[in-house]
Amino acid sequence: MSNISIIIEERPANIGNFMVGRLLPFREKRMVGPFAFIDHMGPAAMSDHENLDVPPHPHIGLSTLTFLFDGEIEHRDSLGTDIIIKPGQVNWMTSGSGIAHSERTPEYLRHTDKILHGLQIWVALPKALEQMEPEFFHVEEKDIPSWEQNGVNIKLIAGEAFGTKSPVPVYCPLYFIEIKSTKRQKLNIGDHLFGESALYILEGGIESDGHLFEPKLILIANDAKLCEFTMLENTTVYIFGGEPFPEERFIYWNFVASDKNLIEKAKQDWLEQKFKPVPGETDFVPLPNQNPHLKK
Repeated sequence: MSNISIIIEERPANIGNFMVGRLLPFREKRMVGPFAFIDHMGPAAMSDHENLDVPPHPHIGLSTLTFLFDGEIEHRDSLGTDIIIKPGQVNWMTSGSGIAHSERTPEYLRHTDKILHGLQIWVALPKALEQMEPEFFHVEEKDIPSWEQNGVNIKLIAGEAFGTKSPVPVYCPLYFIEIKSTKRQKLNIGDHLFGESALYILEGGIESDGHLFEPKLILIANDAKLCEFTMLENTTVYIFGGEPFPEERFIYWNFVASDKNLIEKAKQDWLEQKFKPVPGETDFVPLPNQNPHLKK
């Protein structure tokens, strides 16, 4: 981008039995618009005895967006949802006042070699909706707007941009966009963006102001309207952002809120296992720094 203010590198993080690349939050930039958290999963090659197993864990005050490039994940939640997400599809889970969910390798893949690769994202809810009833939506790949424009392939995964709206039911002004190019070319898309904006390089590279930027970087723009850069051959980037909230957001573990009291209540509720259980699950992730043998 022609006005890069911050460059964020992926940092390794463990989410149970699986390592990810953590992108947000970052000490110098906690959020971009309403986006509060981004993990890059993989690409991880898992053998026939290795599987993703994240037991039930809670969320409040946010929506989660799961988008896979490769592999499959079985999502179960306390609403009774039990669904397999596959590459190109979107799982959009809104926690609101509280939800618990698990993420595991589907049973039919647990004894085969497999690859898992994708993005997991948290979008904070507006203050007025932080305590809304939890919801879950699954969007098929065919229903996500995609088109070719000036030689690049664009997909609007969530939000609004380019005069188009994704069917993912977001609760504040935002955009999450995939852009792919097979050849080197310059893009200037600032007129289609608003609020705060950032760019994540999945593969390939981009050039801006004479600098080359390669994969596993997030570039934070000073001004979304000045979003101009050159994509190299065979490059895929994700642009995300939107209008920032007027209030600060606090993050503790899997909880996001504008009021620390909401987080304290969620902590206590999870300790006492007051969250609605996830059907078909018997174990759970304990609150950090608590007794792992806490009974459900």
